Amino acid sequence: MKQTFTLREKTKLIFILLVPILITQLGMFSMVLFNTIMSGKYNSSDLAGVAIGSSIWNPIFTGLSTILLAVSPIVAQRFGEKKEEDVSAVVKNGVILAILIGIMVIILGMFLLNPFLDQMNLENAVREPAYNYLVGLSFGIIPLFVYNVLRSFIYALGKTRVVMVILLSALPLNLFLNYTLIFGNLGFPELGGAGGGYATAVTFWFILGVTIFIIKTKEPFAAFHVFSRSLQFSLAKCKEILKIGVPMGLSTFFETSMFAVVTIFLSQYSVTTIAAYQSALNIVSFLYMIPTSISMALTVLVGYEVGARRYKDAKIYSWLGIYLSMIIALVTGLCIVLFRDEVAGIYSDEAAVISLTAHFLIYALFFQISDALQVTAQAALRGYKDVNIAFIMTLIAYWAICLPVGYVLANFTEMGATGYWLGLTIGLLAAGLGLSSRLLYIQKTKYNPQVSVSGE
Repeated sequence: MKQTFTLREKTKLIFILLVPILITQLGMFSMVLFNTIMSGKYNSSDLAGVAIGSSIWNPIFTGLSTILLAVSPIVAQRFGEKKEEDVSAVVKNGVILAILIGIMVIILGMFLLNPFLDQMNLENAVREPAYNYLVGLSFGIIPLFVYNVLRSFIYALGKTRVVMVILLSALPLNLFLNYTLIFGNLGFPELGGAGGGYATAVTFWFILGVTIFIIKTKEPFAAFHVFSRSLQFSLAKCKEILKIGVPMGLSTFFETSMFAVVTIFLSQYSVTTIAAYQSALNIVSFLYMIPTSISMALTVLVGYEVGARRYKDAKIYSWLGIYLSMIIALVTGLCIVLFRDEVAGIYSDEAAVISLTAHFLIYALFFQISDALQVTAQAALRGYKDVNIAFIMTLIAYWAICLPVGYVLANFTEMGATGYWLGLTIGLLAAGLGLSSRLLYIQKTKYNPQVSVSGE
Protein backbone atom coordinates (compact mmCIF):
# COMPACT_ATOMS: atom_id res chain seq x y z
CA MET A 1 0.00 0.00 0.00
CA LYS A 2 1.01 3.59 -0.48
CA GLN A 3 -0.07 7.09 0.42
CA THR A 4 -2.48 8.75 -2.02
CA PHE A 5 -2.92 12.47 -2.64
CA THR A 6 -6.01 12.93 -4.82
CA LEU A 7 -9.56 11.60 -4.89
CA ARG A 8 -8.80 9.87 -8.17
CA GLU A 9 -5.82 8.06 -6.66
CA LYS A 10 -7.91 6.99 -3.67
CA THR A 11 -10.69 5.65 -5.88
CA LYS A 12 -8.15 3.77 -7.98
CA LEU A 13 -6.53 2.21 -4.89
CA ILE A 14 -9.91 1.13 -3.54
CA PHE A 15 -10.60 -0.70 -6.79
CA ILE A 16 -7.11 -2.21 -6.89
CA LEU A 17 -7.80 -3.80 -3.52
CA LEU A 18 -11.51 -4.31 -4.11
CA VAL A 19 -11.59 -6.32 -7.33
CA PRO A 20 -9.48 -9.27 -6.12
CA ILE A 21 -11.31 -9.26 -2.77
CA LEU A 22 -14.65 -9.28 -4.59
CA ILE A 23 -13.63 -12.18 -6.81
CA THR A 24 -12.41 -14.02 -3.71
CA GLN A 25 -15.67 -13.36 -1.83
CA LEU A 26 -17.73 -14.43 -4.81
CA GLY A 27 -15.61 -17.55 -5.02
CA MET A 28 -16.19 -18.32 -1.33
CA PHE A 29 -19.89 -17.75 -1.74
CA SER A 30 -19.88 -19.91 -4.86
CA MET A 31 -19.18 -22.89 -2.64
CA VAL A 32 -22.43 -22.20 -0.80
CA LEU A 33 -24.09 -21.51 -4.15
CA PHE A 34 -22.93 -24.87 -5.53
CA ASN A 35 -24.28 -26.61 -2.42
CA THR A 36 -27.63 -24.84 -2.65
CA ILE A 37 -28.24 -25.19 -6.39
CA MET A 38 -27.14 -28.81 -6.58
CA SER A 39 -29.08 -29.73 -3.45
CA GLY A 40 -32.14 -28.04 -4.96
CA LYS A 41 -31.70 -30.06 -8.17
CA TYR A 42 -31.41 -33.21 -6.03
CA ASN A 43 -34.74 -32.54 -4.26
CA SER A 44 -36.56 -29.86 -2.26
CA SER A 45 -36.12 -31.65 1.07
CA ASP A 46 -32.34 -31.67 0.75
CA LEU A 47 -32.42 -28.01 -0.29
CA ALA A 48 -34.43 -27.20 2.85
CA GLY A 49 -32.03 -29.32 4.93
CA VAL A 50 -29.00 -27.48 3.59
CA ALA A 51 -30.84 -24.20 4.26
CA ILE A 52 -31.43 -25.16 7.89
CA GLY A 53 -27.84 -26.39 8.27
CA SER A 54 -26.47 -23.18 6.76
CA SER A 55 -28.69 -21.07 9.02
CA ILE A 56 -27.14 -22.79 12.04
CA TRP A 57 -23.56 -22.72 10.76
CA ASN A 58 -23.42 -19.21 9.29
CA PRO A 59 -23.80 -17.25 12.57
CA ILE A 60 -21.17 -19.46 14.22
CA PHE A 61 -18.71 -19.21 11.36
CA THR A 62 -19.15 -15.53 10.59
CA GLY A 63 -19.18 -14.49 14.25
CA LEU A 64 -16.09 -16.44 15.25
CA SER A 65 -14.14 -15.87 12.05
CA THR A 66 -14.78 -12.13 12.31
CA ILE A 67 -12.98 -12.22 15.67
CA LEU A 68 -9.96 -13.52 13.77
CA LEU A 69 -10.35 -10.89 11.04
CA ALA A 70 -9.29 -8.35 13.68
CA VAL A 71 -5.78 -9.29 12.54
CA SER A 72 -6.38 -7.16 9.44
CA PRO A 73 -6.88 -3.67 11.01
CA ILE A 74 -4.20 -4.41 13.63
CA VAL A 75 -1.61 -5.34 11.02
CA ALA A 76 -2.69 -2.45 8.75
CA GLN A 77 -2.16 0.05 11.54
CA ARG A 78 1.24 -1.50 12.32
CA PHE A 79 2.26 -0.82 8.72
CA GLY A 80 1.00 2.72 8.94
CA GLU A 81 3.03 3.17 12.13
CA LYS A 82 6.03 1.46 10.46
CA LYS A 83 6.16 -1.23 13.17
CA GLU A 84 6.65 -4.20 10.87
CA GLU A 85 8.40 -6.23 13.57
CA ASP A 86 5.09 -6.67 15.41
CA VAL A 87 3.29 -8.11 12.39
CA SER A 88 4.64 -11.65 12.66
CA ALA A 89 3.74 -11.94 16.34
CA VAL A 90 0.19 -10.76 15.69
CA VAL A 91 -0.32 -13.29 12.87
CA LYS A 92 1.19 -16.20 14.83
CA ASN A 93 -1.03 -15.56 17.79
CA GLY A 94 -4.00 -15.20 15.46
CA VAL A 95 -3.27 -18.71 14.13
CA ILE A 96 -3.11 -20.09 17.67
CA LEU A 97 -6.45 -18.50 18.49
CA ALA A 98 -7.95 -19.91 15.26
CA ILE A 99 -6.97 -23.47 16.17
CA LEU A 100 -8.28 -23.13 19.73
CA ILE A 101 -11.58 -21.65 18.55
CA GLY A 102 -11.97 -24.37 15.92
CA ILE A 103 -11.46 -27.13 18.50
CA MET A 104 -13.98 -25.46 20.82
CA VAL A 105 -16.63 -25.32 18.08
CA ILE A 106 -16.16 -29.00 17.20
CA ILE A 107 -16.46 -30.11 20.84
CA LEU A 108 -19.56 -28.01 21.46
CA GLY A 109 -21.12 -29.27 18.25
CA MET A 110 -20.72 -32.88 19.36
CA PHE A 111 -22.91 -32.20 22.40
CA LEU A 112 -25.33 -29.51 21.22
CA LEU A 113 -26.17 -30.17 17.56
CA ASN A 114 -28.67 -33.01 18.02
CA PRO A 115 -30.58 -31.36 20.90
CA PHE A 116 -30.76 -28.10 18.93
CA LEU A 117 -32.17 -29.82 15.84
CA ASP A 118 -34.64 -31.73 18.02
CA GLN A 119 -36.00 -28.43 19.33
CA MET A 120 -36.79 -27.30 15.79
CA ASN A 121 -39.31 -30.14 15.22
CA LEU A 122 -38.27 -30.61 11.62
CA GLU A 123 -39.61 -33.25 9.28
CA ASN A 124 -37.17 -36.15 9.14
CA ALA A 125 -36.70 -35.58 5.41
CA VAL A 126 -35.27 -32.14 6.27
CA ARG A 127 -33.58 -32.90 9.60
CA GLU A 128 -31.40 -35.72 8.30
CA PRO A 129 -29.70 -33.78 5.46
CA ALA A 130 -29.31 -30.76 7.78
CA TYR A 131 -27.49 -32.86 10.38
CA ASN A 132 -25.32 -34.70 7.86
CA TYR A 133 -24.46 -31.46 6.06
CA LEU A 134 -23.15 -29.94 9.30
CA VAL A 135 -21.20 -33.08 10.20
CA GLY A 136 -19.47 -32.99 6.82
CA LEU A 137 -18.75 -29.30 7.15
CA SER A 138 -17.21 -29.77 10.62
CA PHE A 139 -14.14 -31.47 9.13
CA GLY A 140 -13.18 -28.15 7.56
CA ILE A 141 -13.66 -25.86 10.56
CA ILE A 142 -10.04 -25.65 11.74
CA PRO A 143 -8.50 -25.04 8.29
CA LEU A 144 -11.17 -22.45 7.54
CA PHE A 145 -10.47 -20.45 10.71
CA VAL A 146 -6.68 -20.59 10.23
CA TYR A 147 -7.09 -19.55 6.61
CA ASN A 148 -9.09 -16.49 7.66
CA VAL A 149 -6.20 -15.31 9.83
CA LEU A 150 -3.70 -15.81 7.01
CA ARG A 151 -6.05 -14.11 4.55
CA SER A 152 -6.29 -11.10 6.86
CA PHE A 153 -2.49 -10.94 7.00
CA ILE A 154 -2.21 -11.01 3.20
CA TYR A 155 -4.93 -8.37 2.81
CA ALA A 156 -3.19 -6.08 5.31
CA LEU A 157 -0.10 -6.17 3.10
CA GLY A 158 -2.27 -5.02 0.19
CA LYS A 159 -1.62 -8.24 -1.79
CA THR A 160 -5.26 -9.09 -2.41
CA ARG A 161 -4.62 -10.79 -5.76
CA VAL A 162 -2.76 -13.63 -4.06
CA VAL A 163 -5.85 -14.67 -2.12
CA MET A 164 -7.93 -14.39 -5.28
CA VAL A 165 -5.67 -16.78 -7.19
CA ILE A 166 -5.69 -19.29 -4.33
CA LEU A 167 -9.48 -19.29 -4.11
CA LEU A 168 -10.02 -19.53 -7.86
CA SER A 169 -7.70 -22.52 -8.03
CA ALA A 170 -9.88 -24.29 -5.46
CA LEU A 171 -13.28 -23.72 -7.12
CA PRO A 172 -12.95 -26.49 -9.77
CA LEU A 173 -12.16 -28.95 -6.97
CA ASN A 174 -15.19 -27.82 -4.97
CA LEU A 175 -17.49 -28.03 -7.99
CA PHE A 176 -16.20 -31.51 -8.85
CA LEU A 177 -16.68 -32.77 -5.29
CA ASN A 178 -20.21 -31.33 -5.11
CA TYR A 179 -21.10 -32.98 -8.42
CA THR A 180 -19.78 -36.36 -7.33
CA LEU A 181 -20.77 -36.46 -3.66
CA ILE A 182 -24.28 -34.99 -3.89
CA PHE A 183 -25.43 -37.11 -6.85
CA GLY A 184 -23.12 -40.11 -6.43
CA ASN A 185 -21.47 -39.67 -9.82
CA LEU A 186 -18.24 -41.32 -11.02
CA GLY A 187 -18.44 -44.05 -8.42
CA PHE A 188 -18.61 -41.73 -5.39
CA PRO A 189 -21.23 -42.29 -2.65
CA GLU A 190 -24.57 -40.54 -3.17
CA LEU A 191 -24.88 -38.27 -0.10
CA GLY A 192 -27.48 -35.75 -1.24
CA GLY A 193 -27.26 -32.31 0.34
CA ALA A 194 -24.80 -33.62 2.94
CA GLY A 195 -22.27 -34.15 0.15
CA GLY A 196 -21.93 -30.40 -0.15
CA GLY A 197 -20.67 -30.22 3.44
CA TYR A 198 -17.94 -32.79 2.85
CA ALA A 199 -17.00 -31.18 -0.47
CA THR A 200 -16.58 -27.80 1.22
CA ALA A 201 -14.48 -29.28 4.06
CA VAL A 202 -12.02 -30.91 1.66
CA THR A 203 -11.78 -27.66 -0.30
CA PHE A 204 -10.90 -25.72 2.87
CA TRP A 205 -7.96 -28.05 3.56
CA PHE A 206 -6.72 -27.53 0.01
CA ILE A 207 -7.00 -23.74 0.32
CA LEU A 208 -5.12 -23.70 3.63
CA GLY A 209 -2.31 -25.87 2.25
CA VAL A 210 -1.75 -23.60 -0.75
CA THR A 211 -1.90 -20.47 1.44
CA ILE A 212 0.71 -21.80 3.88
CA PHE A 213 2.99 -22.77 0.99
CA ILE A 214 2.84 -19.25 -0.48
CA ILE A 215 3.41 -17.50 2.86
CA LYS A 216 6.42 -19.71 3.61
CA THR A 217 8.06 -19.43 0.20
CA LYS A 218 7.03 -16.19 -1.52
CA GLU A 219 7.93 -12.57 -0.79
CA PRO A 220 6.95 -10.34 0.87
CA PHE A 221 5.26 -12.91 3.12
CA ALA A 222 8.28 -15.15 3.72
CA ALA A 223 10.20 -12.25 5.27
CA PHE A 224 7.86 -12.30 8.28
CA HIS A 225 8.63 -15.95 9.18
CA VAL A 226 5.07 -16.62 10.27
CA PHE A 227 5.67 -20.37 10.33
CA SER A 228 9.08 -20.34 11.97
CA ARG A 229 9.75 -22.82 14.79
CA SER A 230 9.26 -20.15 17.43
CA LEU A 231 5.55 -19.88 18.18
CA GLN A 232 6.06 -16.60 20.05
CA PHE A 233 2.88 -17.03 22.06
CA SER A 234 2.01 -13.68 23.58
CA LEU A 235 -0.89 -13.16 25.94
CA ALA A 236 -0.75 -9.44 25.19
CA LYS A 237 -1.09 -10.02 21.42
CA CYS A 238 -3.97 -12.46 21.94
CA LYS A 239 -5.70 -9.93 24.18
CA GLU A 240 -5.23 -7.22 21.55
CA ILE A 241 -6.82 -9.42 18.89
CA LEU A 242 -9.68 -10.38 21.19
CA LYS A 243 -10.24 -6.83 22.42
CA ILE A 244 -10.99 -5.70 18.89
CA GLY A 245 -12.18 -9.01 17.49
CA VAL A 246 -14.79 -9.99 20.08
CA PRO A 247 -16.99 -6.89 19.55
CA MET A 248 -16.51 -7.32 15.80
CA GLY A 249 -17.48 -10.97 16.04
CA LEU A 250 -20.50 -10.26 18.21
CA SER A 251 -21.73 -7.58 15.80
CA THR A 252 -21.45 -10.03 12.91
CA PHE A 253 -23.00 -12.80 14.98
CA PHE A 254 -26.03 -10.68 15.81
CA GLU A 255 -26.52 -9.92 12.13
CA THR A 256 -26.16 -13.48 10.85
CA SER A 257 -28.07 -15.01 13.76
CA MET A 258 -30.89 -12.60 12.94
CA PHE A 259 -31.14 -14.25 9.52
CA ALA A 260 -30.84 -17.67 11.14
CA VAL A 261 -33.70 -16.98 13.56
CA VAL A 262 -35.86 -15.83 10.66
CA THR A 263 -35.10 -19.12 8.90
CA ILE A 264 -36.09 -21.00 12.05
CA PHE A 265 -39.33 -18.99 12.31
CA LEU A 266 -40.03 -19.90 8.70
CA SER A 267 -39.63 -23.61 9.49
CA GLN A 268 -43.29 -23.56 10.57
CA TYR A 269 -44.20 -22.88 6.95
CA SER A 270 -44.15 -25.36 4.08
CA VAL A 271 -41.03 -26.82 2.48
CA THR A 272 -41.81 -24.62 -0.54
CA THR A 273 -41.66 -21.46 1.58
CA ILE A 274 -38.38 -22.51 3.23
CA ALA A 275 -36.82 -23.33 -0.14
CA ALA A 276 -38.05 -20.06 -1.70
CA TYR A 277 -36.80 -17.95 1.21
CA GLN A 278 -33.39 -19.63 1.10
CA SER A 279 -33.16 -19.16 -2.65
CA ALA A 280 -34.03 -15.46 -2.41
CA LEU A 281 -31.64 -15.00 0.48
CA ASN A 282 -28.85 -16.66 -1.47
CA ILE A 283 -29.42 -14.29 -4.38
CA VAL A 284 -29.24 -11.11 -2.30
CA SER A 285 -26.38 -12.58 -0.25
CA PHE A 286 -24.46 -13.22 -3.45
CA LEU A 287 -24.82 -9.56 -4.40
CA TYR A 288 -23.96 -8.62 -0.81
CA MET A 289 -20.44 -9.80 -1.59
CA ILE A 290 -19.86 -6.47 -3.38
CA PRO A 291 -20.35 -4.19 -0.35
CA THR A 292 -18.66 -6.82 1.81
CA SER A 293 -15.59 -6.66 -0.42
CA ILE A 294 -15.62 -2.87 -0.36
CA SER A 295 -15.83 -3.05 3.44
CA MET A 296 -12.76 -5.32 3.68
CA ALA A 297 -10.73 -2.94 1.52
CA LEU A 298 -12.07 -0.03 3.55
CA THR A 299 -10.97 -1.47 6.88
CA VAL A 300 -7.41 -1.95 5.61
CA LEU A 301 -7.15 1.48 3.98
CA VAL A 302 -8.66 3.39 6.91
CA GLY A 303 -6.49 1.44 9.37
CA TYR A 304 -3.36 2.16 7.36
CA GLU A 305 -4.08 5.90 7.20
CA VAL A 306 -5.02 6.11 10.89
CA GLY A 307 -1.77 4.37 11.80
CA ALA A 308 0.11 6.99 9.76
CA ARG A 309 -1.95 9.73 11.46
CA ARG A 310 -3.32 10.88 8.12
CA TYR A 311 -6.81 11.40 9.49
CA LYS A 312 -8.05 13.45 6.54
CA ASP A 313 -7.19 10.58 4.19
CA ALA A 314 -8.91 8.10 6.49
CA LYS A 315 -12.08 10.20 6.48
CA ILE A 316 -12.12 10.50 2.69
CA TYR A 317 -11.64 6.75 2.27
CA SER A 318 -14.48 6.08 4.73
CA TRP A 319 -17.15 8.05 2.91
CA LEU A 320 -15.86 7.25 -0.55
CA GLY A 321 -16.31 3.55 0.23
CA ILE A 322 -19.79 4.08 1.68
CA TYR A 323 -21.02 6.09 -1.33
CA LEU A 324 -19.54 3.61 -3.79
CA SER A 325 -21.17 0.69 -1.98
CA MET A 326 -24.63 2.28 -1.95
CA ILE A 327 -24.51 3.23 -5.64
CA ILE A 328 -23.61 -0.32 -6.63
CA ALA A 329 -26.33 -1.70 -4.32
CA LEU A 330 -28.90 0.54 -6.04
CA VAL A 331 -27.93 -0.72 -9.49
CA THR A 332 -27.79 -4.42 -8.57
CA GLY A 333 -31.02 -4.16 -6.58
CA LEU A 334 -32.86 -2.71 -9.57
CA CYS A 335 -31.53 -5.50 -11.80
CA ILE A 336 -32.74 -8.18 -9.40
CA VAL A 337 -36.22 -6.66 -9.17
CA LEU A 338 -36.55 -6.33 -12.94
CA PHE A 339 -35.36 -9.87 -13.70
CA ARG A 340 -36.60 -11.63 -10.56
CA ASP A 341 -38.49 -14.41 -12.39
CA GLU A 342 -35.49 -15.39 -14.50
CA VAL A 343 -33.13 -15.30 -11.50
CA ALA A 344 -35.49 -17.37 -9.36
CA GLY A 345 -35.52 -20.07 -12.04
CA ILE A 346 -31.82 -20.73 -11.47
CA TYR A 347 -32.49 -22.23 -8.05
CA SER A 348 -35.37 -24.60 -8.68
CA ASP A 349 -37.38 -26.38 -11.35
CA GLU A 350 -40.56 -26.29 -9.25
CA ALA A 351 -43.05 -23.60 -10.31
CA ALA A 352 -44.28 -22.91 -6.77
CA VAL A 353 -40.74 -22.29 -5.49
CA ILE A 354 -39.90 -20.04 -8.45
CA SER A 355 -43.04 -17.96 -7.99
CA LEU A 356 -42.55 -17.42 -4.27
CA THR A 357 -38.83 -16.69 -4.67
CA ALA A 358 -39.62 -14.01 -7.26
CA HIS A 359 -42.16 -12.50 -4.86
CA PHE A 360 -39.58 -12.27 -2.07
CA LEU A 361 -37.11 -10.60 -4.45
CA ILE A 362 -39.41 -7.60 -4.89
CA TYR A 363 -37.98 -6.35 -1.58
CA ALA A 364 -34.38 -6.81 -2.70
CA LEU A 365 -33.77 -3.19 -3.75
CA PHE A 366 -34.33 -1.57 -0.35
CA PHE A 367 -32.73 -4.53 1.37
CA GLN A 368 -29.56 -4.15 -0.71
CA ILE A 369 -29.19 -0.41 -0.09
CA SER A 370 -29.72 -0.73 3.67
CA ASP A 371 -27.27 -3.62 3.91
CA ALA A 372 -24.63 -1.75 1.89
CA LEU A 373 -24.82 1.26 4.20
CA GLN A 374 -24.46 -0.68 7.43
CA VAL A 375 -21.62 -3.00 6.35
CA THR A 376 -19.38 -0.24 4.97
CA ALA A 377 -20.01 2.16 7.88
CA GLN A 378 -19.10 -0.64 10.26
CA ALA A 379 -15.97 -1.45 8.25
CA ALA A 380 -14.76 2.14 8.44
CA LEU A 381 -15.25 2.08 12.23
CA ARG A 382 -13.17 -1.09 12.39
CA GLY A 383 -10.37 0.71 10.57
CA TYR A 384 -10.41 3.21 13.43
CA LYS A 385 -10.53 0.23 15.86
CA ASP A 386 -13.79 1.71 17.20
CA VAL A 387 -15.87 -1.44 17.71
CA ASN A 388 -17.62 -1.41 21.10
CA ILE A 389 -20.36 1.12 20.32
CA ALA A 390 -20.92 -0.54 16.94
CA PHE A 391 -21.55 -3.80 18.76
CA ILE A 392 -24.26 -2.20 20.92
CA MET A 393 -25.87 -0.50 17.92
CA THR A 394 -26.08 -3.72 15.92
CA LEU A 395 -27.50 -5.58 18.90
CA ILE A 396 -30.32 -3.05 19.21
CA ALA A 397 -30.97 -2.79 15.47
CA TYR A 398 -31.08 -6.51 14.76
CA TRP A 399 -32.69 -7.92 17.88
CA ALA A 400 -34.78 -5.03 19.25
CA ILE A 401 -35.99 -3.67 15.90
CA CYS A 402 -35.61 -6.19 13.08
CA LEU A 403 -36.91 -9.40 14.64
CA PRO A 404 -39.87 -7.89 16.57
CA VAL A 405 -41.01 -5.91 13.51
CA GLY A 406 -40.64 -8.92 11.21
CA TYR A 407 -42.44 -11.22 13.66
CA VAL A 408 -45.37 -8.84 14.10
CA LEU A 409 -45.74 -8.27 10.36
CA ALA A 410 -45.55 -12.00 9.60
CA ASN A 411 -47.89 -13.20 12.33
CA PHE A 412 -50.32 -10.34 12.95
CA THR A 413 -50.90 -9.03 9.44
CA GLU A 414 -51.76 -10.66 6.12
CA MET A 415 -48.15 -10.36 4.89
CA GLY A 416 -47.16 -13.80 6.17
CA ALA A 417 -43.57 -14.82 5.43
CA THR A 418 -43.08 -11.62 3.41
CA GLY A 419 -43.24 -9.66 6.69
CA TYR A 420 -39.87 -11.03 7.68
CA TRP A 421 -38.28 -9.48 4.59
CA LEU A 422 -39.63 -6.07 5.50
CA GLY A 423 -38.45 -6.53 9.08
CA LEU A 424 -34.95 -7.42 7.87
CA THR A 425 -34.81 -4.29 5.73
CA ILE A 426 -35.93 -2.01 8.57
CA GLY A 427 -33.38 -3.52 10.97
CA LEU A 428 -30.51 -3.14 8.51
CA LEU A 429 -31.47 0.46 7.77
CA ALA A 430 -31.53 1.27 11.50
CA ALA A 431 -28.06 -0.27 11.88
CA GLY A 432 -26.73 1.70 8.91
CA LEU A 433 -27.99 5.04 10.17
CA GLY A 434 -26.69 4.41 13.68
CA LEU A 435 -23.24 3.29 12.54
CA SER A 436 -22.94 6.23 10.13
CA SER A 437 -23.73 8.64 12.96
CA ARG A 438 -21.05 7.02 15.10
CA LEU A 439 -18.55 7.33 12.26
CA LEU A 440 -19.28 11.04 11.91
CA TYR A 441 -18.87 11.50 15.65
CA ILE A 442 -15.45 9.85 16.01
CA GLN A 443 -14.12 11.58 12.90
CA LYS A 444 -15.10 14.92 14.38
CA THR A 445 -13.93 14.31 17.95
CA LYS A 446 -11.23 11.62 18.10
CA TYR A 447 -9.69 11.68 14.62
CA ASN A 448 -10.10 15.26 13.50
CA PRO A 449 -8.50 15.96 10.11
CA GLN A 450 -7.12 19.22 11.53
CA VAL A 451 -4.27 17.19 13.06
CA SER A 452 -3.63 15.20 9.87
CA VAL A 453 -0.13 14.97 8.49
CA SER A 454 -1.35 14.15 4.99
CA GLY A 455 0.38 15.67 2.02
CA GLU A 456 -2.91 16.79 0.54
